[in-house]
Amino acid sequence: MLRRTALPALAALALLAVTTACSADADSTAAAKDGTTTVTLALDWTPNTNHTGIYVAQAKGWFKDAGIDLRIVPYGSTAPETLIASHKADFGISYQEGVTTARAAGQDITSVYAVTQKTDVTVSVRADRTDITSPKDLDGKTYAGFGAPYEKPLLQKVIKNAGGKGDFRQVTLNTSAYAALYAGKADFAMPMPTWEGLEAKLSGKPLKDFQLSDYGFPAIYSTLIASSDQFLKKNPAVAKKFLAAVDKGYRYAAENPGQAADLLIAANKSVLTNTKLVKESSQLLAKEYYKGADGTIGTQSAARWKAFADFEYGAGLLVDANGKKLTKAPDTSTFFTNAYLPDAK
Repeated sequence: MLRRTALPALAALALLAVTTACSADADSTAAAKDGTTTVTLALDWTPNTNHTGIYVAQAKGWFKDAGIDLRIVPYGSTAPETLIASHKADFGISYQEGVTTARAAGQDITSVYAVTQKTDVTVSVRADRTDITSPKDLDGKTYAGFGAPYEKPLLQKVIKNAGGKGDFRQVTLNTSAYAALYAGKADFAMPMPTWEGLEAKLSGKPLKDFQLSDYGFPAIYSTLIASSDQFLKKNPAVAKKFLAAVDKGYRYAAENPGQAADLLIAANKSVLTNTKLVKESSQLLAKEYYKGADGTIGTQSAARWKAFADFEYGAGLLVDANGKKLTKAPDTSTFFTNAYLPDAK
């Protein structure tokens, strides 16, 4: 459901091959004959409940009402972060690690909307593992991961903060997290509770979760919408109208998860065939993830961006445009903006 592998080598931008679906340069938006403005949004995966607000706004006609002809670009071999930074897409679905890695390397990408306020990833084991009651019990165990560089230092920090040593083995997933755990291929994984965790429960194979924040790891914006400074500066009014429609869509999803799920399914019938999973995921996202502790939706905090970047820098994961490790933690004040949200002054 969510890309959690690291971005490809940033030098690959020089060899970028972009699909014709989003080949129009985002230097300026395209005006249609009916007076609407064409805006492209690149997906990070196949349509799922992280995208609900987008499809709600589309189905309700809120983009059209704002004068926007939204073109949703299906996920392909080119990551949304690359499409955005190379100005081949106006907006894209991303995540904090993706934006942090790209922006630290000087790429033109900025987060403009936080879809999820609560970290949508946990450290999980089979629910029947009575020998594992804390992350400290994961020492010496096998982790099934996605091959992203940040996974090991993240887990080491969590395990050490729980009182362990942070020593474990790694294998790369070629199946779902819960399937790997129940097949005995691994002892723990990092699934998304709003999808894989629910999928495991509905399959009769529930998981036991350890929240990262309970063990000192900084909160993460697991799903966000990003754009480029170039697009935002050239099209501020369009950006605000786009995000106003997006915000309206996610607020509807937060208040009406059942109806929102129906709209998402109706727009993606060939992909979202497990309607029970979609509906339960929508309910969980509405209950725990869309809204912050203060009830806000879409907003981002400087403290959260700094904390995560400091972790990545401390783990030696951030590099510059030449692939060399950064010698100081990046200034994350430019990694995100709340300036284009509906309530922005």
